[in-house]
Amino acid sequence: MTGRHRLRGPRKPAEPDGTGGVENHTGDGLRDGLGDGLGNGLRDGLGDGLADGLGHDSADDGPGKGLGHSSEDGPGDGPGSDPAGDPADAPRNDPRSARRTYTAVAMVAVAALLAGLGIWAGRSDDPDSAADALPDNAASGELPTGPCAPTDTLIPPCGAWWGAAVPYAEDGSLKDAVHGFEKRIGRKLDLVYNYHDMSGTRLDGELLTPDEQELGKDRLLMLAWESTVWTEPHHENWTETQLGWKNIASGELDEKILDPQIRRIKAYGKRVFLSFDQETDARIKEGAGTPEEFVAAYRHVRDRFRELGADNVVWVWTVSGYLGSAADMKALYPGDEYVDWIAMDQYNYYQCHGTTDWKDFLRSQRPSYEWLRENISDEKPVMLAEFATAPDAEAPQRQRDWYTRIPAAVKKLPEVKALVHWNRPTSEKPVCDLTVNEGPGLEGYREAGRNGYFHQPVPPR
Repeated sequence: MTGRHRLRGPRKPAEPDGTGGVENHTGDGLRDGLGDGLGNGLRDGLGDGLADGLGHDSADDGPGKGLGHSSEDGPGDGPGSDPAGDPADAPRNDPRSARRTYTAVAMVAVAALLAGLGIWAGRSDDPDSAADALPDNAASGELPTGPCAPTDTLIPPCGAWWGAAVPYAEDGSLKDAVHGFEKRIGRKLDLVYNYHDMSGTRLDGELLTPDEQELGKDRLLMLAWESTVWTEPHHENWTETQLGWKNIASGELDEKILDPQIRRIKAYGKRVFLSFDQETDARIKEGAGTPEEFVAAYRHVRDRFRELGADNVVWVWTVSGYLGSAADMKALYPGDEYVDWIAMDQYNYYQCHGTTDWKDFLRSQRPSYEWLRENISDEKPVMLAEFATAPDAEAPQRQRDWYTRIPAAVKKLPEVKALVHWNRPTSEKPVCDLTVNEGPGLEGYREAGRNGYFHQPVPPR
């Protein structure tokens, strides 16, 4: 579930109180930008080429899924529920999220929105603003050695990373949210996954926020970077503006959007996972572009990182894993030379999607895993970038068992080297609750996380 189909997000973050919280200016910027920014934002901010090219429409897909972009094919066909489903026909906001509304991307709307959000971080009048300030270099400490030391692309040879995507706390703090989740599960996460748009605004559009940097001191970070601008903080109501893959590939957005964030990552120093437009197979229908345009955009983004000397990125290509979109997934692959990890988002939805077919962990993951290995690349490590199971109200222990069996089951998928739990809220329906915040799900997840296979040496840089 990418930032696009997340479940309904938290309340608007509070203003900073001096304790490490982060502020968000999205709401005010949007309102202001729809006024003053309308006249000059398009040509001055975006450039003539981009202004002429932003003609991507986003259709209303109807009720769908949540953050993970895992599209559904209809009743009973969600990630992990039927990997043979077709994401091209599936709405992104399944029962885990509120109904999404995609905004049509007219030039005037883009100009106003980008101007209002303050997307051009490099043009801030305040040289000390957080949007302009580069992060402190976090690359320090001794690297692990020995046979279990991670590789340059962060592959753990002796096991797999144990991670999660956790929603912001109600006070706007990602750090507090992660710490609270870790206390609940009884261990520190190896990897924290967070989602961003390309607005350039704090929290959502700024890669490596202060909280992310703090968490990254002793954890790995994975950043999802969507080629959209969200209308509300944290994509709360699922409205957005598509920037368009062809516009990214053309280089029109380099100076104003890509370069400031690339420089932040370079200055951070420590290696980070980066997924450009995760669950990309589900984005075609949303108006982002064609598979060929995505490949060109992905390659351009990675090439731009190289040109600016940001070599501390581990590149993750993420698809939903729905085998109904096999042809699209093949066409969307940028090539082994541009990809370090392959990732997929598959779930056991069970009654959440109206089916009575309970899929254990292996059944929910193996079909897509094997297809990716056979048809995309058998040389890349695989990440379960999002995974979870719905509960069974009539047999609650099923959820516990689903998680406790992961350590043994994942060894049958030997190239899976990272498992990232999707722990965001779902719809209000109990059968669609994918979190492990309490009950049998928490018990099982805690037990699985104690297994030595998921305790690998995390590099400090």
